[in-house]
Amino acid sequence: MSRELDLYAKVEDLLGIEEATTFLHANYTQTLQDYKAKNVLDIGCGRGDLLESLAEVGIKAKGIDKSALMAKDAQAKDLDVTCKELCEVNERFDAAVAVFDVLNFLDDKALQEFLECVVNVLEDEGVFIADINTKHGFEEVADGTMNAQDDLRFLSVDAAYYDEKLDTTFTLFSKEEDGRYAKEQETITQYFHPTKIFKKLSGLRLIKTEKISLYDKDDKLLLIFKKVTQ
Repeated sequence: MSRELDLYAKVEDLLGIEEATTFLHANYTQTLQDYKAKNVLDIGCGRGDLLESLAEVGIKAKGIDKSALMAKDAQAKDLDVTCKELCEVNERFDAAVAVFDVLNFLDDKALQEFLECVVNVLEDEGVFIADINTKHGFEEVADGTMNAQDDLRFLSVDAAYYDEKLDTTFTLFSKEEDGRYAKEQETITQYFHPTKIFKKLSGLRLIKTEKISLYDKDDKLLLIFKKVTQ
């Protein structure tokens, strides 16, 4: 999915998600403070904005992202970020986070593998915090179309929710030096995950859920897990 994520990285600033991102990062920062986290892995860290927020409150954190473009931008800010998969991480942390729909980008099989790798990077009794879209969030908020542009780019986003998955097609036209426009297009799929599938995990126990209203009432759900030992 790196190609799709790299295109997303190119257009993220046109999507108008800055306020929502800031809100989520504040929520995660406070939650990690509540659980007295000192050493955090940010999975899918993007350009490292949450890492910067955590540093401001004295929490040590590293980030990983599958987009080489995102990781490069984060590294340019002297943040400890690597372009790699979660299952390639060999260190352990007392907390890990997956912010802004990371779990929704995984189908059922990939999600189970991902959560197994989460267990492997957590210290005993470590916490894992993630947010997911609710069905309302998919059906009433994400589904639809939008356009955005600046002096050099025109972006079209077309999202359709069906069969408990959301296909979002990003079409980008970028103006080149000769005045012509280059077209790039990728589709990213997200999957709806009901809360019940998180209640019977091996190695992780769901200890808390919290409704979040990001763009509309209760369009997201915050999940907090604790690593359990056998």
